[in-house]
Amino acid sequence: MTVTSRAVTTAVLATLLAVASFVGPLWTAVAAALLVVLLAVGWAPLLRLPAEGATTLVVLVAGLGGLAVTWFTQGEPVLRNLPLVIAMSLVLAFVAQMLRRGGRPRLVESVSGMTAGVVAAVCAAGWVAAVRTDAGADLVTTSAVALAVGSAVSALPIAAGWTGSLLAAALGAAAGVGAASALPEVEPLLGLVVGLVAGLVAAALRFLFDRQPTLARRRAALAAVAVPVTVTGMLVLVVGRLLV
Repeated sequence: MTVTSRAVTTAVLATLLAVASFVGPLWTAVAAALLVVLLAVGWAPLLRLPAEGATTLVVLVAGLGGLAVTWFTQGEPVLRNLPLVIAMSLVLAFVAQMLRRGGRPRLVESVSGMTAGVVAAVCAAGWVAAVRTDAGADLVTTSAVALAVGSAVSALPIAAGWTGSLLAAALGAAAGVGAASALPEVEPLLGLVVGLVAGLVAAALRFLFDRQPTLARRRAALAAVAVPVTVTGMLVLVVGRLLV
């Protein structure tokens, strides 16, 4: 999958999330679950980890578990049970390593890769929590629009290097302000900050994955396009809590 196609796919996923947030919180959770599945399926191939099946299972359980506990948690803080999901997922990761056979080659790499996947997948719960804030669907939509713009810009030929990354962040911030101006529950300052965060995530992850040879594999590319959206969810929730 080329840089352009990955950027377009990330933008489509962000747009899908924005639409789902307006349909209802349940559909936001469904869209977030789709992101978790894409991430889990491609995480091991993306990082060239051993024990692909075990890695997929651990990341999938962590991501879907995080969404489930966030959905069923009533009152504030809505993410109070999320640390338990992360802890149990890490225990599951160690159990998966103990069940490996053949000498457990690249053990440290496998454990660290699983742990990173768990964190990235659990971040998707941020979208479910964000849609339940006072700003609700407007906050999710503003963030998703900014992420889509930042992802699209990061794929342009002029976006290579640090200059392009700064351009993606700046246009993401501008898109956030524009979206906030059209939505009643989001102030322009909040739109600016979440847009800047989303643009920086899109640019940084493009920078991180750009030279990965594994992106030629379809499953690895699926994880690469899903990661910016899942990670942004938790960051947007934090910004929303601070500024709403």
